Amino acid sequence: MKLLVDGHNLIGQMPDLSLSDPDDEEQLVSRLQRYATRTGHKVTAVFDRGTWGGASPSLSRAGVEVIFAPAGQSADRVIINRIRRIQDRTAWRVVSSDRAIQAEASWAGVAIQRSEELATELDLAPLADSEPGEQPPSQAEVEAWLAEFSRTGRGGKP
Repeated sequence: MKLLVDGHNLIGQMPDLSLSDPDDEEQLVSRLQRYATRTGHKVTAVFDRGTWGGASPSLSRAGVEVIFAPAGQSADRVIINRIRRIQDRTAWRVVSSDRAIQAEASWAGVAIQRSEELATELDLAPLADSEPGEQPPSQAEVEAWLAEFSRTGRGGKP
């Protein structure tokens, strides 16, 4: 599945992200990357206010392509134009709560997911980077390691 995400619309639905934060896009992209890794979905996130517009290689990551709308054009317009160019409509899902974007996706026969729904899924994903299937240590394991280190000292030698 490929997701076309209205980036700032999604940030507005994340309880711990703020559109006023200068790093809001980067924080969202990190979460989208974890989501892409976990689900196998490819994500294209579109944001407003790009200096030159177009793809952002510095912000894009494995599984996530980041695009900024060019000056004089909104992210909504970029998303609508991309929806109109989608050929395999069953392979895509548009993520936005914007009614104009939802109407365009519906007209084109592309699946729609509200930003609030994806925000909930992203909140459920672990925030720390870890290997798939890796579990954090249990309280007993932490206590055992703390006891070991206090016995051997900081250098690890008895």
